[in-house]
Amino acid sequence: MNILSLFVLIPVLMLIAFIPCRNIKQVRTVAVIGTAIELIFSVVFLFMFLGAREADPSSAMLFQYDVVWFKALNIHYAVGVDGISVLMLLLTAIIMFTGVFASWNMDPLPKDFFMWLTLLAVGVYGFFISLDMFTMFFFYEIALIPMYLLIGLWGTGKKEYSAMKLTLMLMGGSAFLLVGVFGIYFNSSATGEYTFNILQIAQNSAIPVEAQRWIFPLTFLGFGVLGALFPFHTWSPDGHASAPTAVSMLHAGVLMKLGGYGCFRIAMHLLPEAANELSWIFLILTGISVVYGAFGAIAQNDLKYINAYSSVSHCGLVLFAILMMNNTATTGAIMQMLSHGLMTALFFALIGMIYGRTHTRDIRQLGGLMKIMPFLSVCYVIAGLASLGLPGLSGFVAEMTIFVGSFQHQDMFHRVLTIMACSSIVITAVYILKVVGKILYGPVVDDHHLELTDAVWYEKIAVVGLVLSVAGVGLFPGWISDLIHTCLH
Repeated sequence: MNILSLFVLIPVLMLIAFIPCRNIKQVRTVAVIGTAIELIFSVVFLFMFLGAREADPSSAMLFQYDVVWFKALNIHYAVGVDGISVLMLLLTAIIMFTGVFASWNMDPLPKDFFMWLTLLAVGVYGFFISLDMFTMFFFYEIALIPMYLLIGLWGTGKKEYSAMKLTLMLMGGSAFLLVGVFGIYFNSSATGEYTFNILQIAQNSAIPVEAQRWIFPLTFLGFGVLGALFPFHTWSPDGHASAPTAVSMLHAGVLMKLGGYGCFRIAMHLLPEAANELSWIFLILTGISVVYGAFGAIAQNDLKYINAYSSVSHCGLVLFAILMMNNTATTGAIMQMLSHGLMTALFFALIGMIYGRTHTRDIRQLGGLMKIMPFLSVCYVIAGLASLGLPGLSGFVAEMTIFVGSFQHQDMFHRVLTIMACSSIVITAVYILKVVGKILYGPVVDDHHLELTDAVWYEKIAVVGLVLSVAGVGLFPGWISDLIHTCLH
């Protein structure tokens, strides 16, 4: 069996192991052991990949495995990874592991919750290792379907509305994507031997420009909906606000990255002529996402809505950088996917822990938390500083790389858009400092909050793991940049 298949097999085995569990202690044991094994394996695999890349620097993908799945349409279970895929797998493993501890006291139906969360992880892992577009789409749908139940059953607030809105909008995006995928398939060969294999299409076929002009918008839009592309972003704030903590962490931290990854891997890579011609349209939309998301966060009073609109802005930067179509900006886009995944997971974990104690996410009803729960408060400050791009944390490295790469374009259009995107840093500083000043250092609003306790051991594991990851990316970005660069040449 191919080693890459273990990324999918481990969570499948977790699903089987959950079945006989009869109490929450057994559920926790399976969840911790399973996600810990996946995390250790992803770290070990990173070093295996580095060794294999050094031995074979020329191959586009390593650890490839291909077996026919459905011969009539030439659908294969084809897997393989490059440096970008490996980083996304590691990101997923980190957030899954920390998400278990952030949901330690999940109630009701903890077994069902973790089973659906694990099924979501199966889809995410499978998506990142797939080289066959149909197989990639298959795993993409596996990752989306559990979101409806995870939010609708275990969420808070307008959970039924949010779950339905998220599902309908993402399924709508999937419909566009499916048409785009089949458009690429039926234009993948002049001889009639059609293929879904990304590497074969990139190497052996030139899709006619006329076909690219209608396939590219469908494909980019299909993935862009999941990447919170304006004006199709509205599912994101409602979905994140209603989702339980671990689901918000995985959704914002990893699931939204499927959108950026798909745009890069399929839309930009396989349809380059149309991307070059039509990128200006989507650059305007992503530029709006970046600025609008930041302004939207300022107007919110709910901590989750603030972070959700912040995610619209930061994920907009990913798509914005990919559309710049140069190596520097693309490197920044991948680093931003990694950075945002870690820091938004940290934000949602902290917000969930604060809400679990105070039973409110309204910043007008919170104050003086630095005195009441100093550990959680300090970590919230660190997450906020990473979000606004403080040097030494992951946000600075990613955003500076994006802006430098975007400004390399000599024309006025690209440079004006880049300057507009840069303004989001200032706007981000406004809402981060506003929230930190109000909920951490403002006067205590409710005297009952003075009786609250700080983080316990399992919460500290989740938070410290994410804080170290955010700091690690910010302080040692060189190896990540090198890993990405090897995929862009």
